[in-house]
Amino acid sequence: MTVVLKQTAGLQAPAIMSIEEIRGCFPALARTHNGYRVGYFDGPGGTQVPRTVVEVMNDYLYRHNANTHWAYPTSEETDAIIDSARSALADFVNASPTEIVFGANMTTLTFHLARALGRGYDRNDEILATELDHHANIAPWRALEKERGVNVRMVKMIPESGELDWDDFSRQLSDRTKLVAIGAASNALGTLNDVRRAAKMAHSLGAQIFVDAVHYAPHGLIDVRDWDCDFLACSAYKFYGPHIGGPHIGILYGRHTLLGSLDFPKLIPAPDSAPERAETGTQNHEGITGAAAAVDFLASLAPGATRRERLRAAFQQLHERGDPLVTRLWTGLAEIESVRLYGPPPGAPRTPTLAFTVNGMPSIEVAKKLVEHGLFLSHGDFYAMTVVERLGQAADGLVRAGCSCYTTSQEVDRLLAGVRAL
Repeated sequence: MTVVLKQTAGLQAPAIMSIEEIRGCFPALARTHNGYRVGYFDGPGGTQVPRTVVEVMNDYLYRHNANTHWAYPTSEETDAIIDSARSALADFVNASPTEIVFGANMTTLTFHLARALGRGYDRNDEILATELDHHANIAPWRALEKERGVNVRMVKMIPESGELDWDDFSRQLSDRTKLVAIGAASNALGTLNDVRRAAKMAHSLGAQIFVDAVHYAPHGLIDVRDWDCDFLACSAYKFYGPHIGGPHIGILYGRHTLLGSLDFPKLIPAPDSAPERAETGTQNHEGITGAAAAVDFLASLAPGATRRERLRAAFQQLHERGDPLVTRLWTGLAEIESVRLYGPPPGAPRTPTLAFTVNGMPSIEVAKKLVEHGLFLSHGDFYAMTVVERLGQAADGLVRAGCSCYTTSQEVDRLLAGVRAL
């Protein structure tokens, strides 16, 4: 994976589980289709779930299921489980537990945050968003245009490289900017954005910064302190956590002072202290336990004195193990005459998510053909509509292939063979 991670000079990260051991944690990887073992390249839309995550969720529902803040054992146990989950997610993003808000998903949490922020905005205040973003990081701010009369300005992407136009970012940022909304990584192209740079530029003019880290979270270690972001959101089902019924589990980080002062819509009897004042209604308790278990799964892959240290070691080693995979996939696809690749090449800051098209074939047809080979890939616009439009592929869409912690070089070779056979 070509994610830029911090390393300690002169020290090697501790060894992590072998790929065979990691794959053994995922029952879904035993599935076959059409005589083939399924190759899951759909991780950017949601990863497979390790056995331990499901077991923890089942245990909660079987043994501890209750609502919160009441004076009997299962309710008290639920309170403790949620507190423990906040600590796990705080370690995941390098925050304090009181800065972790749970909700249905990143989209819902972002709309909720936008409404709270918008109550402090005036007409003609400005919000800076980007063309590279998933629409969950655009639509909530667009809604404030109608509700509050603010102006949303869009920073351009460079179609040829799939990167953000930083010159345009500088031009559009002004003393009228109240918020910069930026993705840590493009879910369509895998492009990494320099969040630290964006935060420094925003703060220099008194603006706050919101980071969509949904696509980044399974590939690089989030650090809200180092990035100096004011708000950040991600979703557990992208980093080996659960889908549960209708809602997923979303995680919102906010600086403690901001969570305590923003005018969040809430019921009068609901708690008024952070972080619960930013949460609405009864939470998805079993999903929250699953999100924490996903963090613990990642931390279990490598040794270390603390959970944060184990996470750092695991992400570093996964990066080093996965970087050759994305290079192998990109290079192989580039050799196929009918294939066109989009986004930054290996060696540039990126996640192991590749987008491509096949001449004369809509993306859905490519995906259907690859299913015949037991290969599961996503297709379309992935809710990154502006990206696909700027690339001239709004009609047929893109094919997206993502490598995850359980992806093997043999699966990459199978995918290349499948595309060659089209």
